[in-house]
Amino acid sequence: MAAAAPGSRRSILVAFTGIMVVILLAALDQTIVSTALPGIVADLRAFEDLSWIVTAYLVASTVTIPIYGRLGDIHGRRRMFVVAISIFVLGSLLCAVAQNVGQLVGARVVQGLGAGGLLPLAQAAVADLVPPRDRGRYQGLISGTWAVAAVAGPLLGGALTDSASWRWIFWLNVPLSLLALVVVLRTMRVPHVRREHAVDVPGAVTLSIGVVCVLLACSWGGSRYPWGSAEVLGAAAAGVVALAAFVWIARRAPEPLLPLTLFRNRVFAVSSLGSVSWGAILFAVTVYVPLFVQGAQGSSATTSGAALMPLLLAWTAVGVVAGQVIARTGRYRPFPIAGSALALAGTVLLALLGRDSSALGVVIATGVMGAGMGMMVQAYIIATQNAVENAVVGTATAALQFFRSMGGSVAVAGLSALLAARLSTELADRLGRAAARIDQDRLLEGGAAIPADLVDGTQRALAASLHSVFLALVPIAALGLVVALRLEERPLRTRAASEPA
Repeated sequence: MAAAAPGSRRSILVAFTGIMVVILLAALDQTIVSTALPGIVADLRAFEDLSWIVTAYLVASTVTIPIYGRLGDIHGRRRMFVVAISIFVLGSLLCAVAQNVGQLVGARVVQGLGAGGLLPLAQAAVADLVPPRDRGRYQGLISGTWAVAAVAGPLLGGALTDSASWRWIFWLNVPLSLLALVVVLRTMRVPHVRREHAVDVPGAVTLSIGVVCVLLACSWGGSRYPWGSAEVLGAAAAGVVALAAFVWIARRAPEPLLPLTLFRNRVFAVSSLGSVSWGAILFAVTVYVPLFVQGAQGSSATTSGAALMPLLLAWTAVGVVAGQVIARTGRYRPFPIAGSALALAGTVLLALLGRDSSALGVVIATGVMGAGMGMMVQAYIIATQNAVENAVVGTATAALQFFRSMGGSVAVAGLSALLAARLSTELADRLGRAAARIDQDRLLEGGAAIPADLVDGTQRALAASLHSVFLALVPIAALGLVVALRLEERPLRTRAASEPA
């Protein structure tokens, strides 16, 4: 493929080809796995470890996001793309051949180590190529890529689980990853100047330990161990100590993994808090709405996958429009505020769903939430990339992805513990001694896996338990709206990060 003149519209579009393929890979993986979770749980008999199938991936991707962001600033996006995609495809292969839940969780860790670089490197590459004032238009192309994943991911995940095996969702990543690798190598020519560097290994280690310990405490509390137990309190204390050590190291490292000076920038600080909120909501919804449709309402995996399509399609459609408006007006602040308000309304609608709710109720709730996500997500990214120095655009962008994943990781771990605790109580209350006849590892398969006389009571118990989960999202969404109101409006720059001042 012939190279285009640097900075020309053609060169930007050529590079965008590679970026969109990478984003398709990352987005498809996020949307395809959630609809296969009930099948995975039933096959590997791992209901108690449900959260770790998701959380292991999130933990690994979360702790590597700032590492990829930093190394991308140092070595260039293209080289780090190759590393991230290669690790991701290895993890996908290991997931496809896993024989028990332990192997699958370990494979998801490897997959997450690669996935941690896909979105932050792609978003940072956009900043290298396009000035903030024009970035909204190109974000529309990215939203179009999400549209493909929105339609294909849930349907593929459900259809493959129903007709073949959940393992095929991981086999599918292999050809997609290889395609992404080839396209990136042929098209990605983002300008980069190599410089001397020092990698903050102690910071990466302490951050990893801190995140894992905090998530263990959230996952164990109230389900495997009481909240006041030595195990939960010990994990929480270890997490706090490790995160404090990370802050101490970051204040003294010559090139810290996450420069604390970024938090002096009000736009970055507010965007980070906003990312925590919407990350928690997004990951919780993509995990628990399919469980509600498939487990509580007795629908198929394909139907549960379709339940997420309104969220993702609304996200895409609204995101395209919002990007165009931001590019034309140069104003981004109204969008996180309106988006957070819609996300709050969506969580309230989810909390009102019951076992007998119609499919329309699920569609409206997820569609409203998707419209909110489409408004706020890209606005936070554009605001941050516009507010920080060009030298740390990659680091700042990766930090937003880190806080989004951290919010999602903590939410999934904590809400899974809440779900397990509530489900045990609800089953006992509704079924009495007959609750002992319920195999929770097969609970999410639907009526066929439950004794006929217990189907109704079991599904109502699961619906009531998930109601508690959805209700817990409401204050998180309300906090996100309060944070969005604090975002500062700044004029959007007209130079790309790779252009000299």
